[in-house]
Amino acid sequence: MIQPLSRAAALALLVALAACESAAPPDPVVATADAARCDIPTGLTPARPYDAPADEIVRDVDTAYHLLALSWSPQACHSGKDYPDPELQCRDNRFGLTLHGLWPNGPADRHPRYCGPAPALQPATVRANFCMTPSPTLQQHEWAAHGTCGWASAEAYFARASSLWNALVKPDLEAIPADRLTAGAIRDAFVAANPGLPRAGIAVVLADDIWLREVRLCYAADFARIPCPRGTGAPDRQRLRLAPRGTATAR
Repeated sequence: MIQPLSRAAALALLVALAACESAAPPDPVVATADAARCDIPTGLTPARPYDAPADEIVRDVDTAYHLLALSWSPQACHSGKDYPDPELQCRDNRFGLTLHGLWPNGPADRHPRYCGPAPALQPATVRANFCMTPSPTLQQHEWAAHGTCGWASAEAYFARASSLWNALVKPDLEAIPADRLTAGAIRDAFVAANPGLPRAGIAVVLADDIWLREVRLCYAADFARIPCPRGTGAPDRQRLRLAPRGTATAR
């Protein structure tokens, strides 16, 4: 027969449980759908805020829809574009797909940008989103250029971006045979992994007309999945290549 706990023992147990719940969890090691690993660097710090380029400020355009831009990380590392902290993204980790950003778009050629002040991100915000966007400098840029055009705080902006990112099943693009790798095959892989994702809502963006640079997904102003209002980039028949993981070098 199990004896009931004494009042003193029960109190001690409750105190121990409360201590466990209040303890800060260790930084995670995250495995994504394509088996990439993310080790959050020790001493990761936010980037400094900066003044918006005057010729890039657009504050008189309403948001018509959003783009969620996913970069193929090895290509970013190889080209030196899109991610300004290569020692963090390209040296210590081997990412596959990462999030470039969540972008409010206008109805035509002009899009909202740099809509208000963008103070430096909090260290906890940078760490929480590092495995999604592995560059403190890029995080600061995305908050300044895009987040200020729809969210009252950086935390709210990244919360929305991460909710879309986490809801998306990232397909294993490296499993597509090289001789069948086309823009259409990329779209097929995303649709197969994400039932309900409209095929016309997937824009494939190339570098030098051959290398996969980004996959951009279109969402309405209320974040429902929609066909891309301004086209889907490379046509289905376009053959392409993936920069291999682990062979690209940061510049």
